[in-house]
Amino acid sequence: MLDFFMIATRGVKRGVIEVYPKFIVKKSSDLMIRGSDFYAVWDAERNTWSTDENRVIELVDHAMDIFAEELREKTTDEVVIAHMWDSSYTTIDSWHKYCQRQMRDSFTPLDEKLIFSNTTVNKDDFSSKRLDYPLEKGSFPSYEKLISTLYDPEERHKLEWAIGAIVTGDSKTIQKFIVLYGSAGTGKSTVLNIIEMLFKGYYSTFDAKSLGSSNNAFALEAFKTNPLVAIQHDGDLSRIEDNTKLNSLVSHELMTVNEKFKSAYNSRFISFLFMGTNKPVKITDSKSGLIRRLIDVRPSGNKLPPDEYDLCMAQIPFELGPIAWHCKEVYLQNPKYYSRYVPTDMMRASNDFYNFMVEASITINKTGGDISVDQLWRMYREYCENAKVPYPMTKRGFVEEAITYFDTYTSNGLNGDLIGLNKDRFKSSREDKSIPTPIIDFTETKSLLDDILKNDPAQYANPEGTPLKNWDDVKTTLEALNTRRLHYVLVSDIHHIVIDFDIPDENGNKCFEKNLAAASKFPPTYAELSKSGQGIHLHYIYDGDPMKLSAIYDNHIEIKVFSGKMSLRRKLSRCNSLPIAHISSGLPIKEDSKVIDFDIVRNEKQIRTMIEKNLAKEYHPNTKPSVDFIKKILDDAYASGVSYDVSDMQPLIFAFAASSTNSSKICIRLVNEMKFKSPDIEERDLPPDQEDIPIVFFDVEVFPNLLLVNWKYAGIGKNIVRMINPSPDDISEFCQARLIGFNNRRYDNHIIYARMLGWSNEEIYDLSRKITNSKKGQNQNLFFREAYNLSYTDIYDFASAGNKKSLKKLEIEMGNQTEESLRKKGFNDEQIQLIMAGTHHQELGLPWDQPVPEDKWEKVAEYCDNDVIATEAAFHYLSADWTARQILADLADMTDNASTNTLTAQIIFEGNKAPQEFFNWRDMSQPCKVNEHERAFLKMACPEMMAKPHGDAKSDLPYFPGYEYKSGKSRYRGEEVSEGGYVYAEPGIHQNVALLDISSMHPHSAIAEVVFGVYYTTRFRDIVEGRVDIKHEDWDAIKDILGGKLVKYAERVKNGELTSKDLANGLKTAINAVYGQTYAGYENPFRDPRNIDNIVAKRGALFMVDLKHAVQERGFTVAHIKNDSIKIPNATPEIIAFVNEFGKRYGYSFEHEATYERMCLVNDAVYVAKYATIDECVKLYGREYVESDRSVVADCKKKGGQWTATGTQFQVPYVFKTLFSKENIEFEDMCETKSVTSSLYLDMNEALQNVSALEAERDKLWKQITDSKRMTEPMPTECERVEELTDEIAKGHDYHFIGKVGQFCPIKPGCGGGILLRETENKKTGEKGYAAATGSKGFRWLESEMVKQLDKQGDIDRGYYNNMVDEAIKSLSVYGDFERFAADEPYVSDNTPPWFGAGEPHEDDTTPFDVR
Repeated sequence: MLDFFMIATRGVKRGVIEVYPKFIVKKSSDLMIRGSDFYAVWDAERNTWSTDENRVIELVDHAMDIFAEELREKTTDEVVIAHMWDSSYTTIDSWHKYCQRQMRDSFTPLDEKLIFSNTTVNKDDFSSKRLDYPLEKGSFPSYEKLISTLYDPEERHKLEWAIGAIVTGDSKTIQKFIVLYGSAGTGKSTVLNIIEMLFKGYYSTFDAKSLGSSNNAFALEAFKTNPLVAIQHDGDLSRIEDNTKLNSLVSHELMTVNEKFKSAYNSRFISFLFMGTNKPVKITDSKSGLIRRLIDVRPSGNKLPPDEYDLCMAQIPFELGPIAWHCKEVYLQNPKYYSRYVPTDMMRASNDFYNFMVEASITINKTGGDISVDQLWRMYREYCENAKVPYPMTKRGFVEEAITYFDTYTSNGLNGDLIGLNKDRFKSSREDKSIPTPIIDFTETKSLLDDILKNDPAQYANPEGTPLKNWDDVKTTLEALNTRRLHYVLVSDIHHIVIDFDIPDENGNKCFEKNLAAASKFPPTYAELSKSGQGIHLHYIYDGDPMKLSAIYDNHIEIKVFSGKMSLRRKLSRCNSLPIAHISSGLPIKEDSKVIDFDIVRNEKQIRTMIEKNLAKEYHPNTKPSVDFIKKILDDAYASGVSYDVSDMQPLIFAFAASSTNSSKICIRLVNEMKFKSPDIEERDLPPDQEDIPIVFFDVEVFPNLLLVNWKYAGIGKNIVRMINPSPDDISEFCQARLIGFNNRRYDNHIIYARMLGWSNEEIYDLSRKITNSKKGQNQNLFFREAYNLSYTDIYDFASAGNKKSLKKLEIEMGNQTEESLRKKGFNDEQIQLIMAGTHHQELGLPWDQPVPEDKWEKVAEYCDNDVIATEAAFHYLSADWTARQILADLADMTDNASTNTLTAQIIFEGNKAPQEFFNWRDMSQPCKVNEHERAFLKMACPEMMAKPHGDAKSDLPYFPGYEYKSGKSRYRGEEVSEGGYVYAEPGIHQNVALLDISSMHPHSAIAEVVFGVYYTTRFRDIVEGRVDIKHEDWDAIKDILGGKLVKYAERVKNGELTSKDLANGLKTAINAVYGQTYAGYENPFRDPRNIDNIVAKRGALFMVDLKHAVQERGFTVAHIKNDSIKIPNATPEIIAFVNEFGKRYGYSFEHEATYERMCLVNDAVYVAKYATIDECVKLYGREYVESDRSVVADCKKKGGQWTATGTQFQVPYVFKTLFSKENIEFEDMCETKSVTSSLYLDMNEALQNVSALEAERDKLWKQITDSKRMTEPMPTECERVEELTDEIAKGHDYHFIGKVGQFCPIKPGCGGGILLRETENKKTGEKGYAAATGSKGFRWLESEMVKQLDKQGDIDRGYYNNMVDEAIKSLSVYGDFERFAADEPYVSDNTPPWFGAGEPHEDDTTPFDVR
């Protein structure tokens, strides 16, 4: 749907819903406004922009029609549509108000590019029309005959050069116009008619006379559509009063346009003008801009016979494509052919002084080209008298004009000497047609560089184009390599530099011609073509300090300095034969590196101020120069070493650039090249002495009038410091510490950074609200990039997937721990004390969107204290995750503060920000072939999968015929397959259920599909397999992984400094991060934009469908499939072996995780089961199999005979312990955690009057009052009664604010409990209300902390949990006898014959008549 409106509904009366469009006031990519009115709309159906406002009406009404049809299927109410075409509604008025008053001008001029019938177009071409012929080479006999007759070759060339300029698009910048000058009937209109045919839809007509008038305010209205071509058949510029408009129009300058009945607006016109005239153009003097811009064309005077002429004109429409092609070729032969053209014939026809100088030049040339002013003045007066010149010049005007015809003027008042007559003024002159020969001659194929660098370390590139090895491991030199293959050289001479030219053409492709032109301006030296053959490398020896050279010479021209491990990427093709030259000047030098601490903010303020002034056009009145200036500011800041982040200003700068009338595309491209943040922002290393800086835990609270920052030093007994409305300097000093917060990278850091920038409380509150309401990956302009680095780390960010929960939920979880349980988990005494201190859960009870009275600031601060303490507790409670983060940061050579996603991307992609060019994606339904590099990798990684081809098509990779993905849904083999994984269930009670689980399904899907390309998938596989090796402590297997970086960690494990579990968890965190990012909704290095159907998860899901069918075809029941696991009742060793082999053919390895002696599956997400004992497993599968590996039935080895539950119903501790495990019920088992998106309240109304009857009466009256049929009735009695009832009802409630999260216990009636409610809001009226919190209705509640403090455990209402127990029994009893299922004895199902009861099976040698 179009982005400038949304479809809304409203109830106009009872039982009637009106559908109407709500226009959105924001910058739109689908709608353009110009002159405070509609300009164009994007029509996706027709793949074009439309300037027809009726099309908007059609598009909006059509969208409403579709919406209304869908709505009618969902409601019984009558649905009416407020169509824009229907004048009885106000919709069209709303539209006009929206365009003319509510929206600001925002447009890109349309149709600035010719679109031929064979041109591929997209939205960004801003096209609303198309020519009806293709641009193609061909013959044009009729045109040839006609044009060669009407015009001599030189005059014809002028016309075809101009037409060619329009075809190529260059005419938009060429400052010329064509005047066809001759008597009537000589062929001027013929040519203009052909031009109209060639550019139908792209031309308009104009009145040349009005352009030359000084008092026509609407002269430019003819150009309002900004046509590529403007034509006048019979113009008159013989009496120009003011040539300003014409000059500006031809020069494509920014002009103010007045359209009748519309607001004025600025525009830069791109039109190329053609004018036919019988009168010469008035050129008043030699300084007139018209001289430089006018190209005059004179017909030959020859004509075709009328019949031949008519026939040729009839054939012209069939030759338009070849004519356009031919003219394009004429123009491209020399685009600057007429850059110095002088219209001498036109000057002769209209300029008396020019004619005098032509006559006088004969006399002047006889005297050597020099003459005195007095002598020339006498000649001029005599000429004027003889020629009857009506308005002779004054002597002052004469001298000024005469000077322009000579090289030198020696002034003596008005009586000096004129020296050196300029003879070029008297002939038509144009630029030399010859093209200068380039300095660089790429004819050599033998490189002298091979000899110069022959002893330097060198290595070939891998298939991904990067070095094969670490340079420390490279033993080969350049002499040993074939330099015609892609390779890298570690240049040993630090003074050896390379100027790298990578200038693109208009399509963004590297352009050899442009690179050659740029490189030829440099001093001659040895040169090579780059790997692509389009770029150029100039080699120099720099005589100064190369480390002081700037990396950027100009756009797309870089200076390469080879320091450290910086190597030269090279592939020899062609070169020149010059030696490497020395150079000592002319290259840009870096500014001195600046050490920035919190002076960053002050520097950044200066950058912001300068940008803001450019946006206000205080430096320059035009957009393009302002954008250029902004880019220079940021380029200079980037090169200087100053740390800054102005990425929040990018949308403003982008919108400013897009507003450029004729340079928007160029401006937008410049914005895309701008460096909005310094390079150190995201990957800045900590200073060496960082470990000496104290750790501080902190929390921030924001209200409209209050900013509170509370913090404490790490450790027991440290006081909390409260900073109330701190100043920017206070925050700067505070930020010197190593800050640790909770979710601070996404919230707190940006709040304190804004304060450092000097933002007010109101501005910070607004920022807080916007951040809180934004979703991950969206509204990135809200965040300050530099703010991420204010903190040392973020607990929420480094928390593993299972631990990513709110701070309040962590407090509750920690509060459920005992000192004994914490000690079992490995926490020391200090950690236990800090964790136990952070379990006091308290909510504030004040609305966040209202100012806080000053007398309550201390209360807010006290609440904030609790969060600081809880933050420190959470840090220690999640210490294992923190260790994993530190390991990842070390492996990535980045700081601990970098996010998990950033660290993982760095480890795998080694700094490549856009590795997607190497990625693989395919249609899973189709067979697939792999290249030789992929084949070699897969034979190593998935040998069984690559052992033989797959399917009838002999595919290299497994494929899934018939799989289809449409409208966001997937189907395969007659089933809908979820986008996140496949789930299947056969509810019931099952026995001897083998649980087979795929080891790391998603990672192995990525590996089997080589999704990141061979090189990067290899690095990912190293992490996946390395984690397994670490768990098994196979240290030899990991010594080469990630360049040997894991070896030092292996030593730490051996020394007892670290556990193998800690190290494995670090890699597990990275592995888990990868899958989440491959299908994330935001841009990141792992996301392939082609991956619309989540190929990583989908591959595993489709495999599980195939596996299910294969197992069922072999006569076995598939009880349950959940993403990466399958449960098979009564599984034999043979079917288990089959599943294992089946998985290997797809690149998966199964683990026999457990066997359930019995399992009741209620639905596809809920089951309860009892693990088989080891003895039972041995009986089922044999001892050799069970003892073959510790992973085989590993859970049974640890938990044999114990119960397990999955899904909420059986997992509830009270239910699980009561029915299955028979453990004692603890207090924590009777605590319920509730969370909502609004707020939770306890209504402590037990001792208050019952007002339910009053509430029913009020609701009934309110319904009558708000009845749309009675809106005109006063109803004073009812309204008064409602007010009375509201006051009375308030006496029956006592609402206690809890917060968004709380832990509660059900309390018996009469024991002081309250009704647990969640706050609600009517979306239409905004009216607040209350409703029962989910799962709380029918019971009273108290916060569990209060129950414990008041020793009210005996008042807990166990009826709440006993109801759950009853429901669980009821659910299980649907499939069998509950008592028998939950009994300690071996389970015997109802379908088992009585002689197959508990005990040994009968012997095989029984008689046929043996009855048991």
